[in-house]
Amino acid sequence: MGDVISMDIDVSKMDVLIKKYKDKKGFLIPLLQDVQSTYGYVPRDTIYYIAKAFNIFPATIYGVLTFYTQFFLTPRGMHTIRVCQGTACHVMGGKELLDYISNRLGIKDGETTKDGFFSLVRVACLGCCGMAPVVMIDKEVYGNCTFQKIDSFLETYISKEKK
Repeated sequence: MGDVISMDIDVSKMDVLIKKYKDKKGFLIPLLQDVQSTYGYVPRDTIYYIAKAFNIFPATIYGVLTFYTQFFLTPRGMHTIRVCQGTACHVMGGKELLDYISNRLGIKDGETTKDGFFSLVRVACLGCCGMAPVVMIDKEVYGNCTFQKIDSFLETYISKEKK
């Protein structure tokens, strides 16, 4: 690309990703996944950089980013808490767990705590119906959750970080 632009992204990292996908069909989703892996989310500046590099409209990229729930447009916390809202989890108290975590951390679905430690995400299904209600923190699945278990899990993550 070589252009001198005022952006809050590492252009050299973006140039590597652009080169990787430059002549490939169906590049957009894998490219956006790589951008998110690099930055932890898809920064606004990367959208415009990709649009320019591939001669596509930023709106096209935003359309993909907002359609797929795997993409984040804001920075994520160090730990992502996913609360299942599938049928089994909903019946077993998943909504109440989501509300409890939201109140305890002071954030809503899709938000990140001010300290950048936790992000809260409501998910349609985690596929663990036999363990409902289920909460997932990063890659760790916690089944048969209660408010007390949630407190314990959160304290464990917080105490690990203080060490």
